[in-house]
Amino acid sequence: MTGLETALDTAPDAAPGLDAHLVVARDAFRLDVHLTAAPGEVVALLGPNGAGKTTALRALAGLTPLGGGHTRLAGVDLEDPGRRRYTPPERRPVGVVFQDYLLFPHLSALDNVAFGLRCQGVGRREARVAAAEWLERVGLAEHTGVKPGRLSGGQAQRVALARALATHPRLLLLDEPLAALDARTRVETRATLRRHLADFDGVAVVITHDPLDAMVLADRLTVIEAGRAVQDGTPAEVARHPRTDYVARLVGLNLYRGTASPGGVELAAGQRLVVAELPDAAEVFVAFPPSAVTLYRSRPDGSPRNLWQVEVDGMELHGDTVRVELTGPVPLLADVTPLAVAELELAPGRPVWAAVKATEARAYPA
Repeated sequence: MTGLETALDTAPDAAPGLDAHLVVARDAFRLDVHLTAAPGEVVALLGPNGAGKTTALRALAGLTPLGGGHTRLAGVDLEDPGRRRYTPPERRPVGVVFQDYLLFPHLSALDNVAFGLRCQGVGRREARVAAAEWLERVGLAEHTGVKPGRLSGGQAQRVALARALATHPRLLLLDEPLAALDARTRVETRATLRRHLADFDGVAVVITHDPLDAMVLADRLTVIEAGRAVQDGTPAEVARHPRTDYVARLVGLNLYRGTASPGGVELAAGQRLVVAELPDAAEVFVAFPPSAVTLYRSRPDGSPRNLWQVEVDGMELHGDTVRVELTGPVPLLADVTPLAVAELELAPGRPVWAAVKATEARAYPA
């Protein structure tokens, strides 16, 4: 047992699974993100391309040294530039499943899984026995002698997962684990991966840009944009209360920020949104789904309390409905049926009236 393993095994039970402050500067980009997770917790680091997700993964793995901050696992410092502490990747109790899996093409599935154990000094026979057990766990007992080139995408992903788990890591990192799979395989593999993550007693961090992968796989989401964390919470909390336009688009909501006033919210552009209930806060977000937006060819009778004349900017098929992008005093997304598209004669540049009931708009503190 190494000194690091001894330190991890003797760390106080109250120590957090993962406590990281990742600071990395690269050219004009700077990552500055706090990331915490308890043992047994799956955290998804969600964000658009270029947000810094892969940089964060490489920093946690020790592949990219920190410029500041720290990485602690079970209360033990793996890295702390301020104290000149740095644990190289091969000495960290970290397993990584890379986006392209990075299986050794000349090795069988069995020897790919055994590789990490052999690097830890485990004997060849013992490593192969353990590897066979892990392949059985992931449903690949009949594929021990198969090389990566003859495996399907889902099978290769499971081999990479078994290789990462076989070394009994305290931290498991998965970089876009389902991105290389086709749509059908992705559904099956996502469910399988979720079951394996549920059985993992260490900390798991999933790096993804796909909101569905994040919502299904993770217990908690940390959303990053431009190298900064912009939101953290359970999938349900993030979906109900988005705090940026990026998150709102991911979960399919219209989102606005403004100042609460009696009966409504004053938006920055001078428009007003009437809502049924207001929180006890001065600055608030207001959100509602595109399905809550009703479109009319002419100004409707009764004058709904939230009513604007807008213009169709674009349309695209969205499941069984058509998502209409609208520009005007309050930019909107609206979901309508294909029949409504025909009846309203919707087309780019077409002026329409948009209405939202006050009871459909949800306000929460900014």
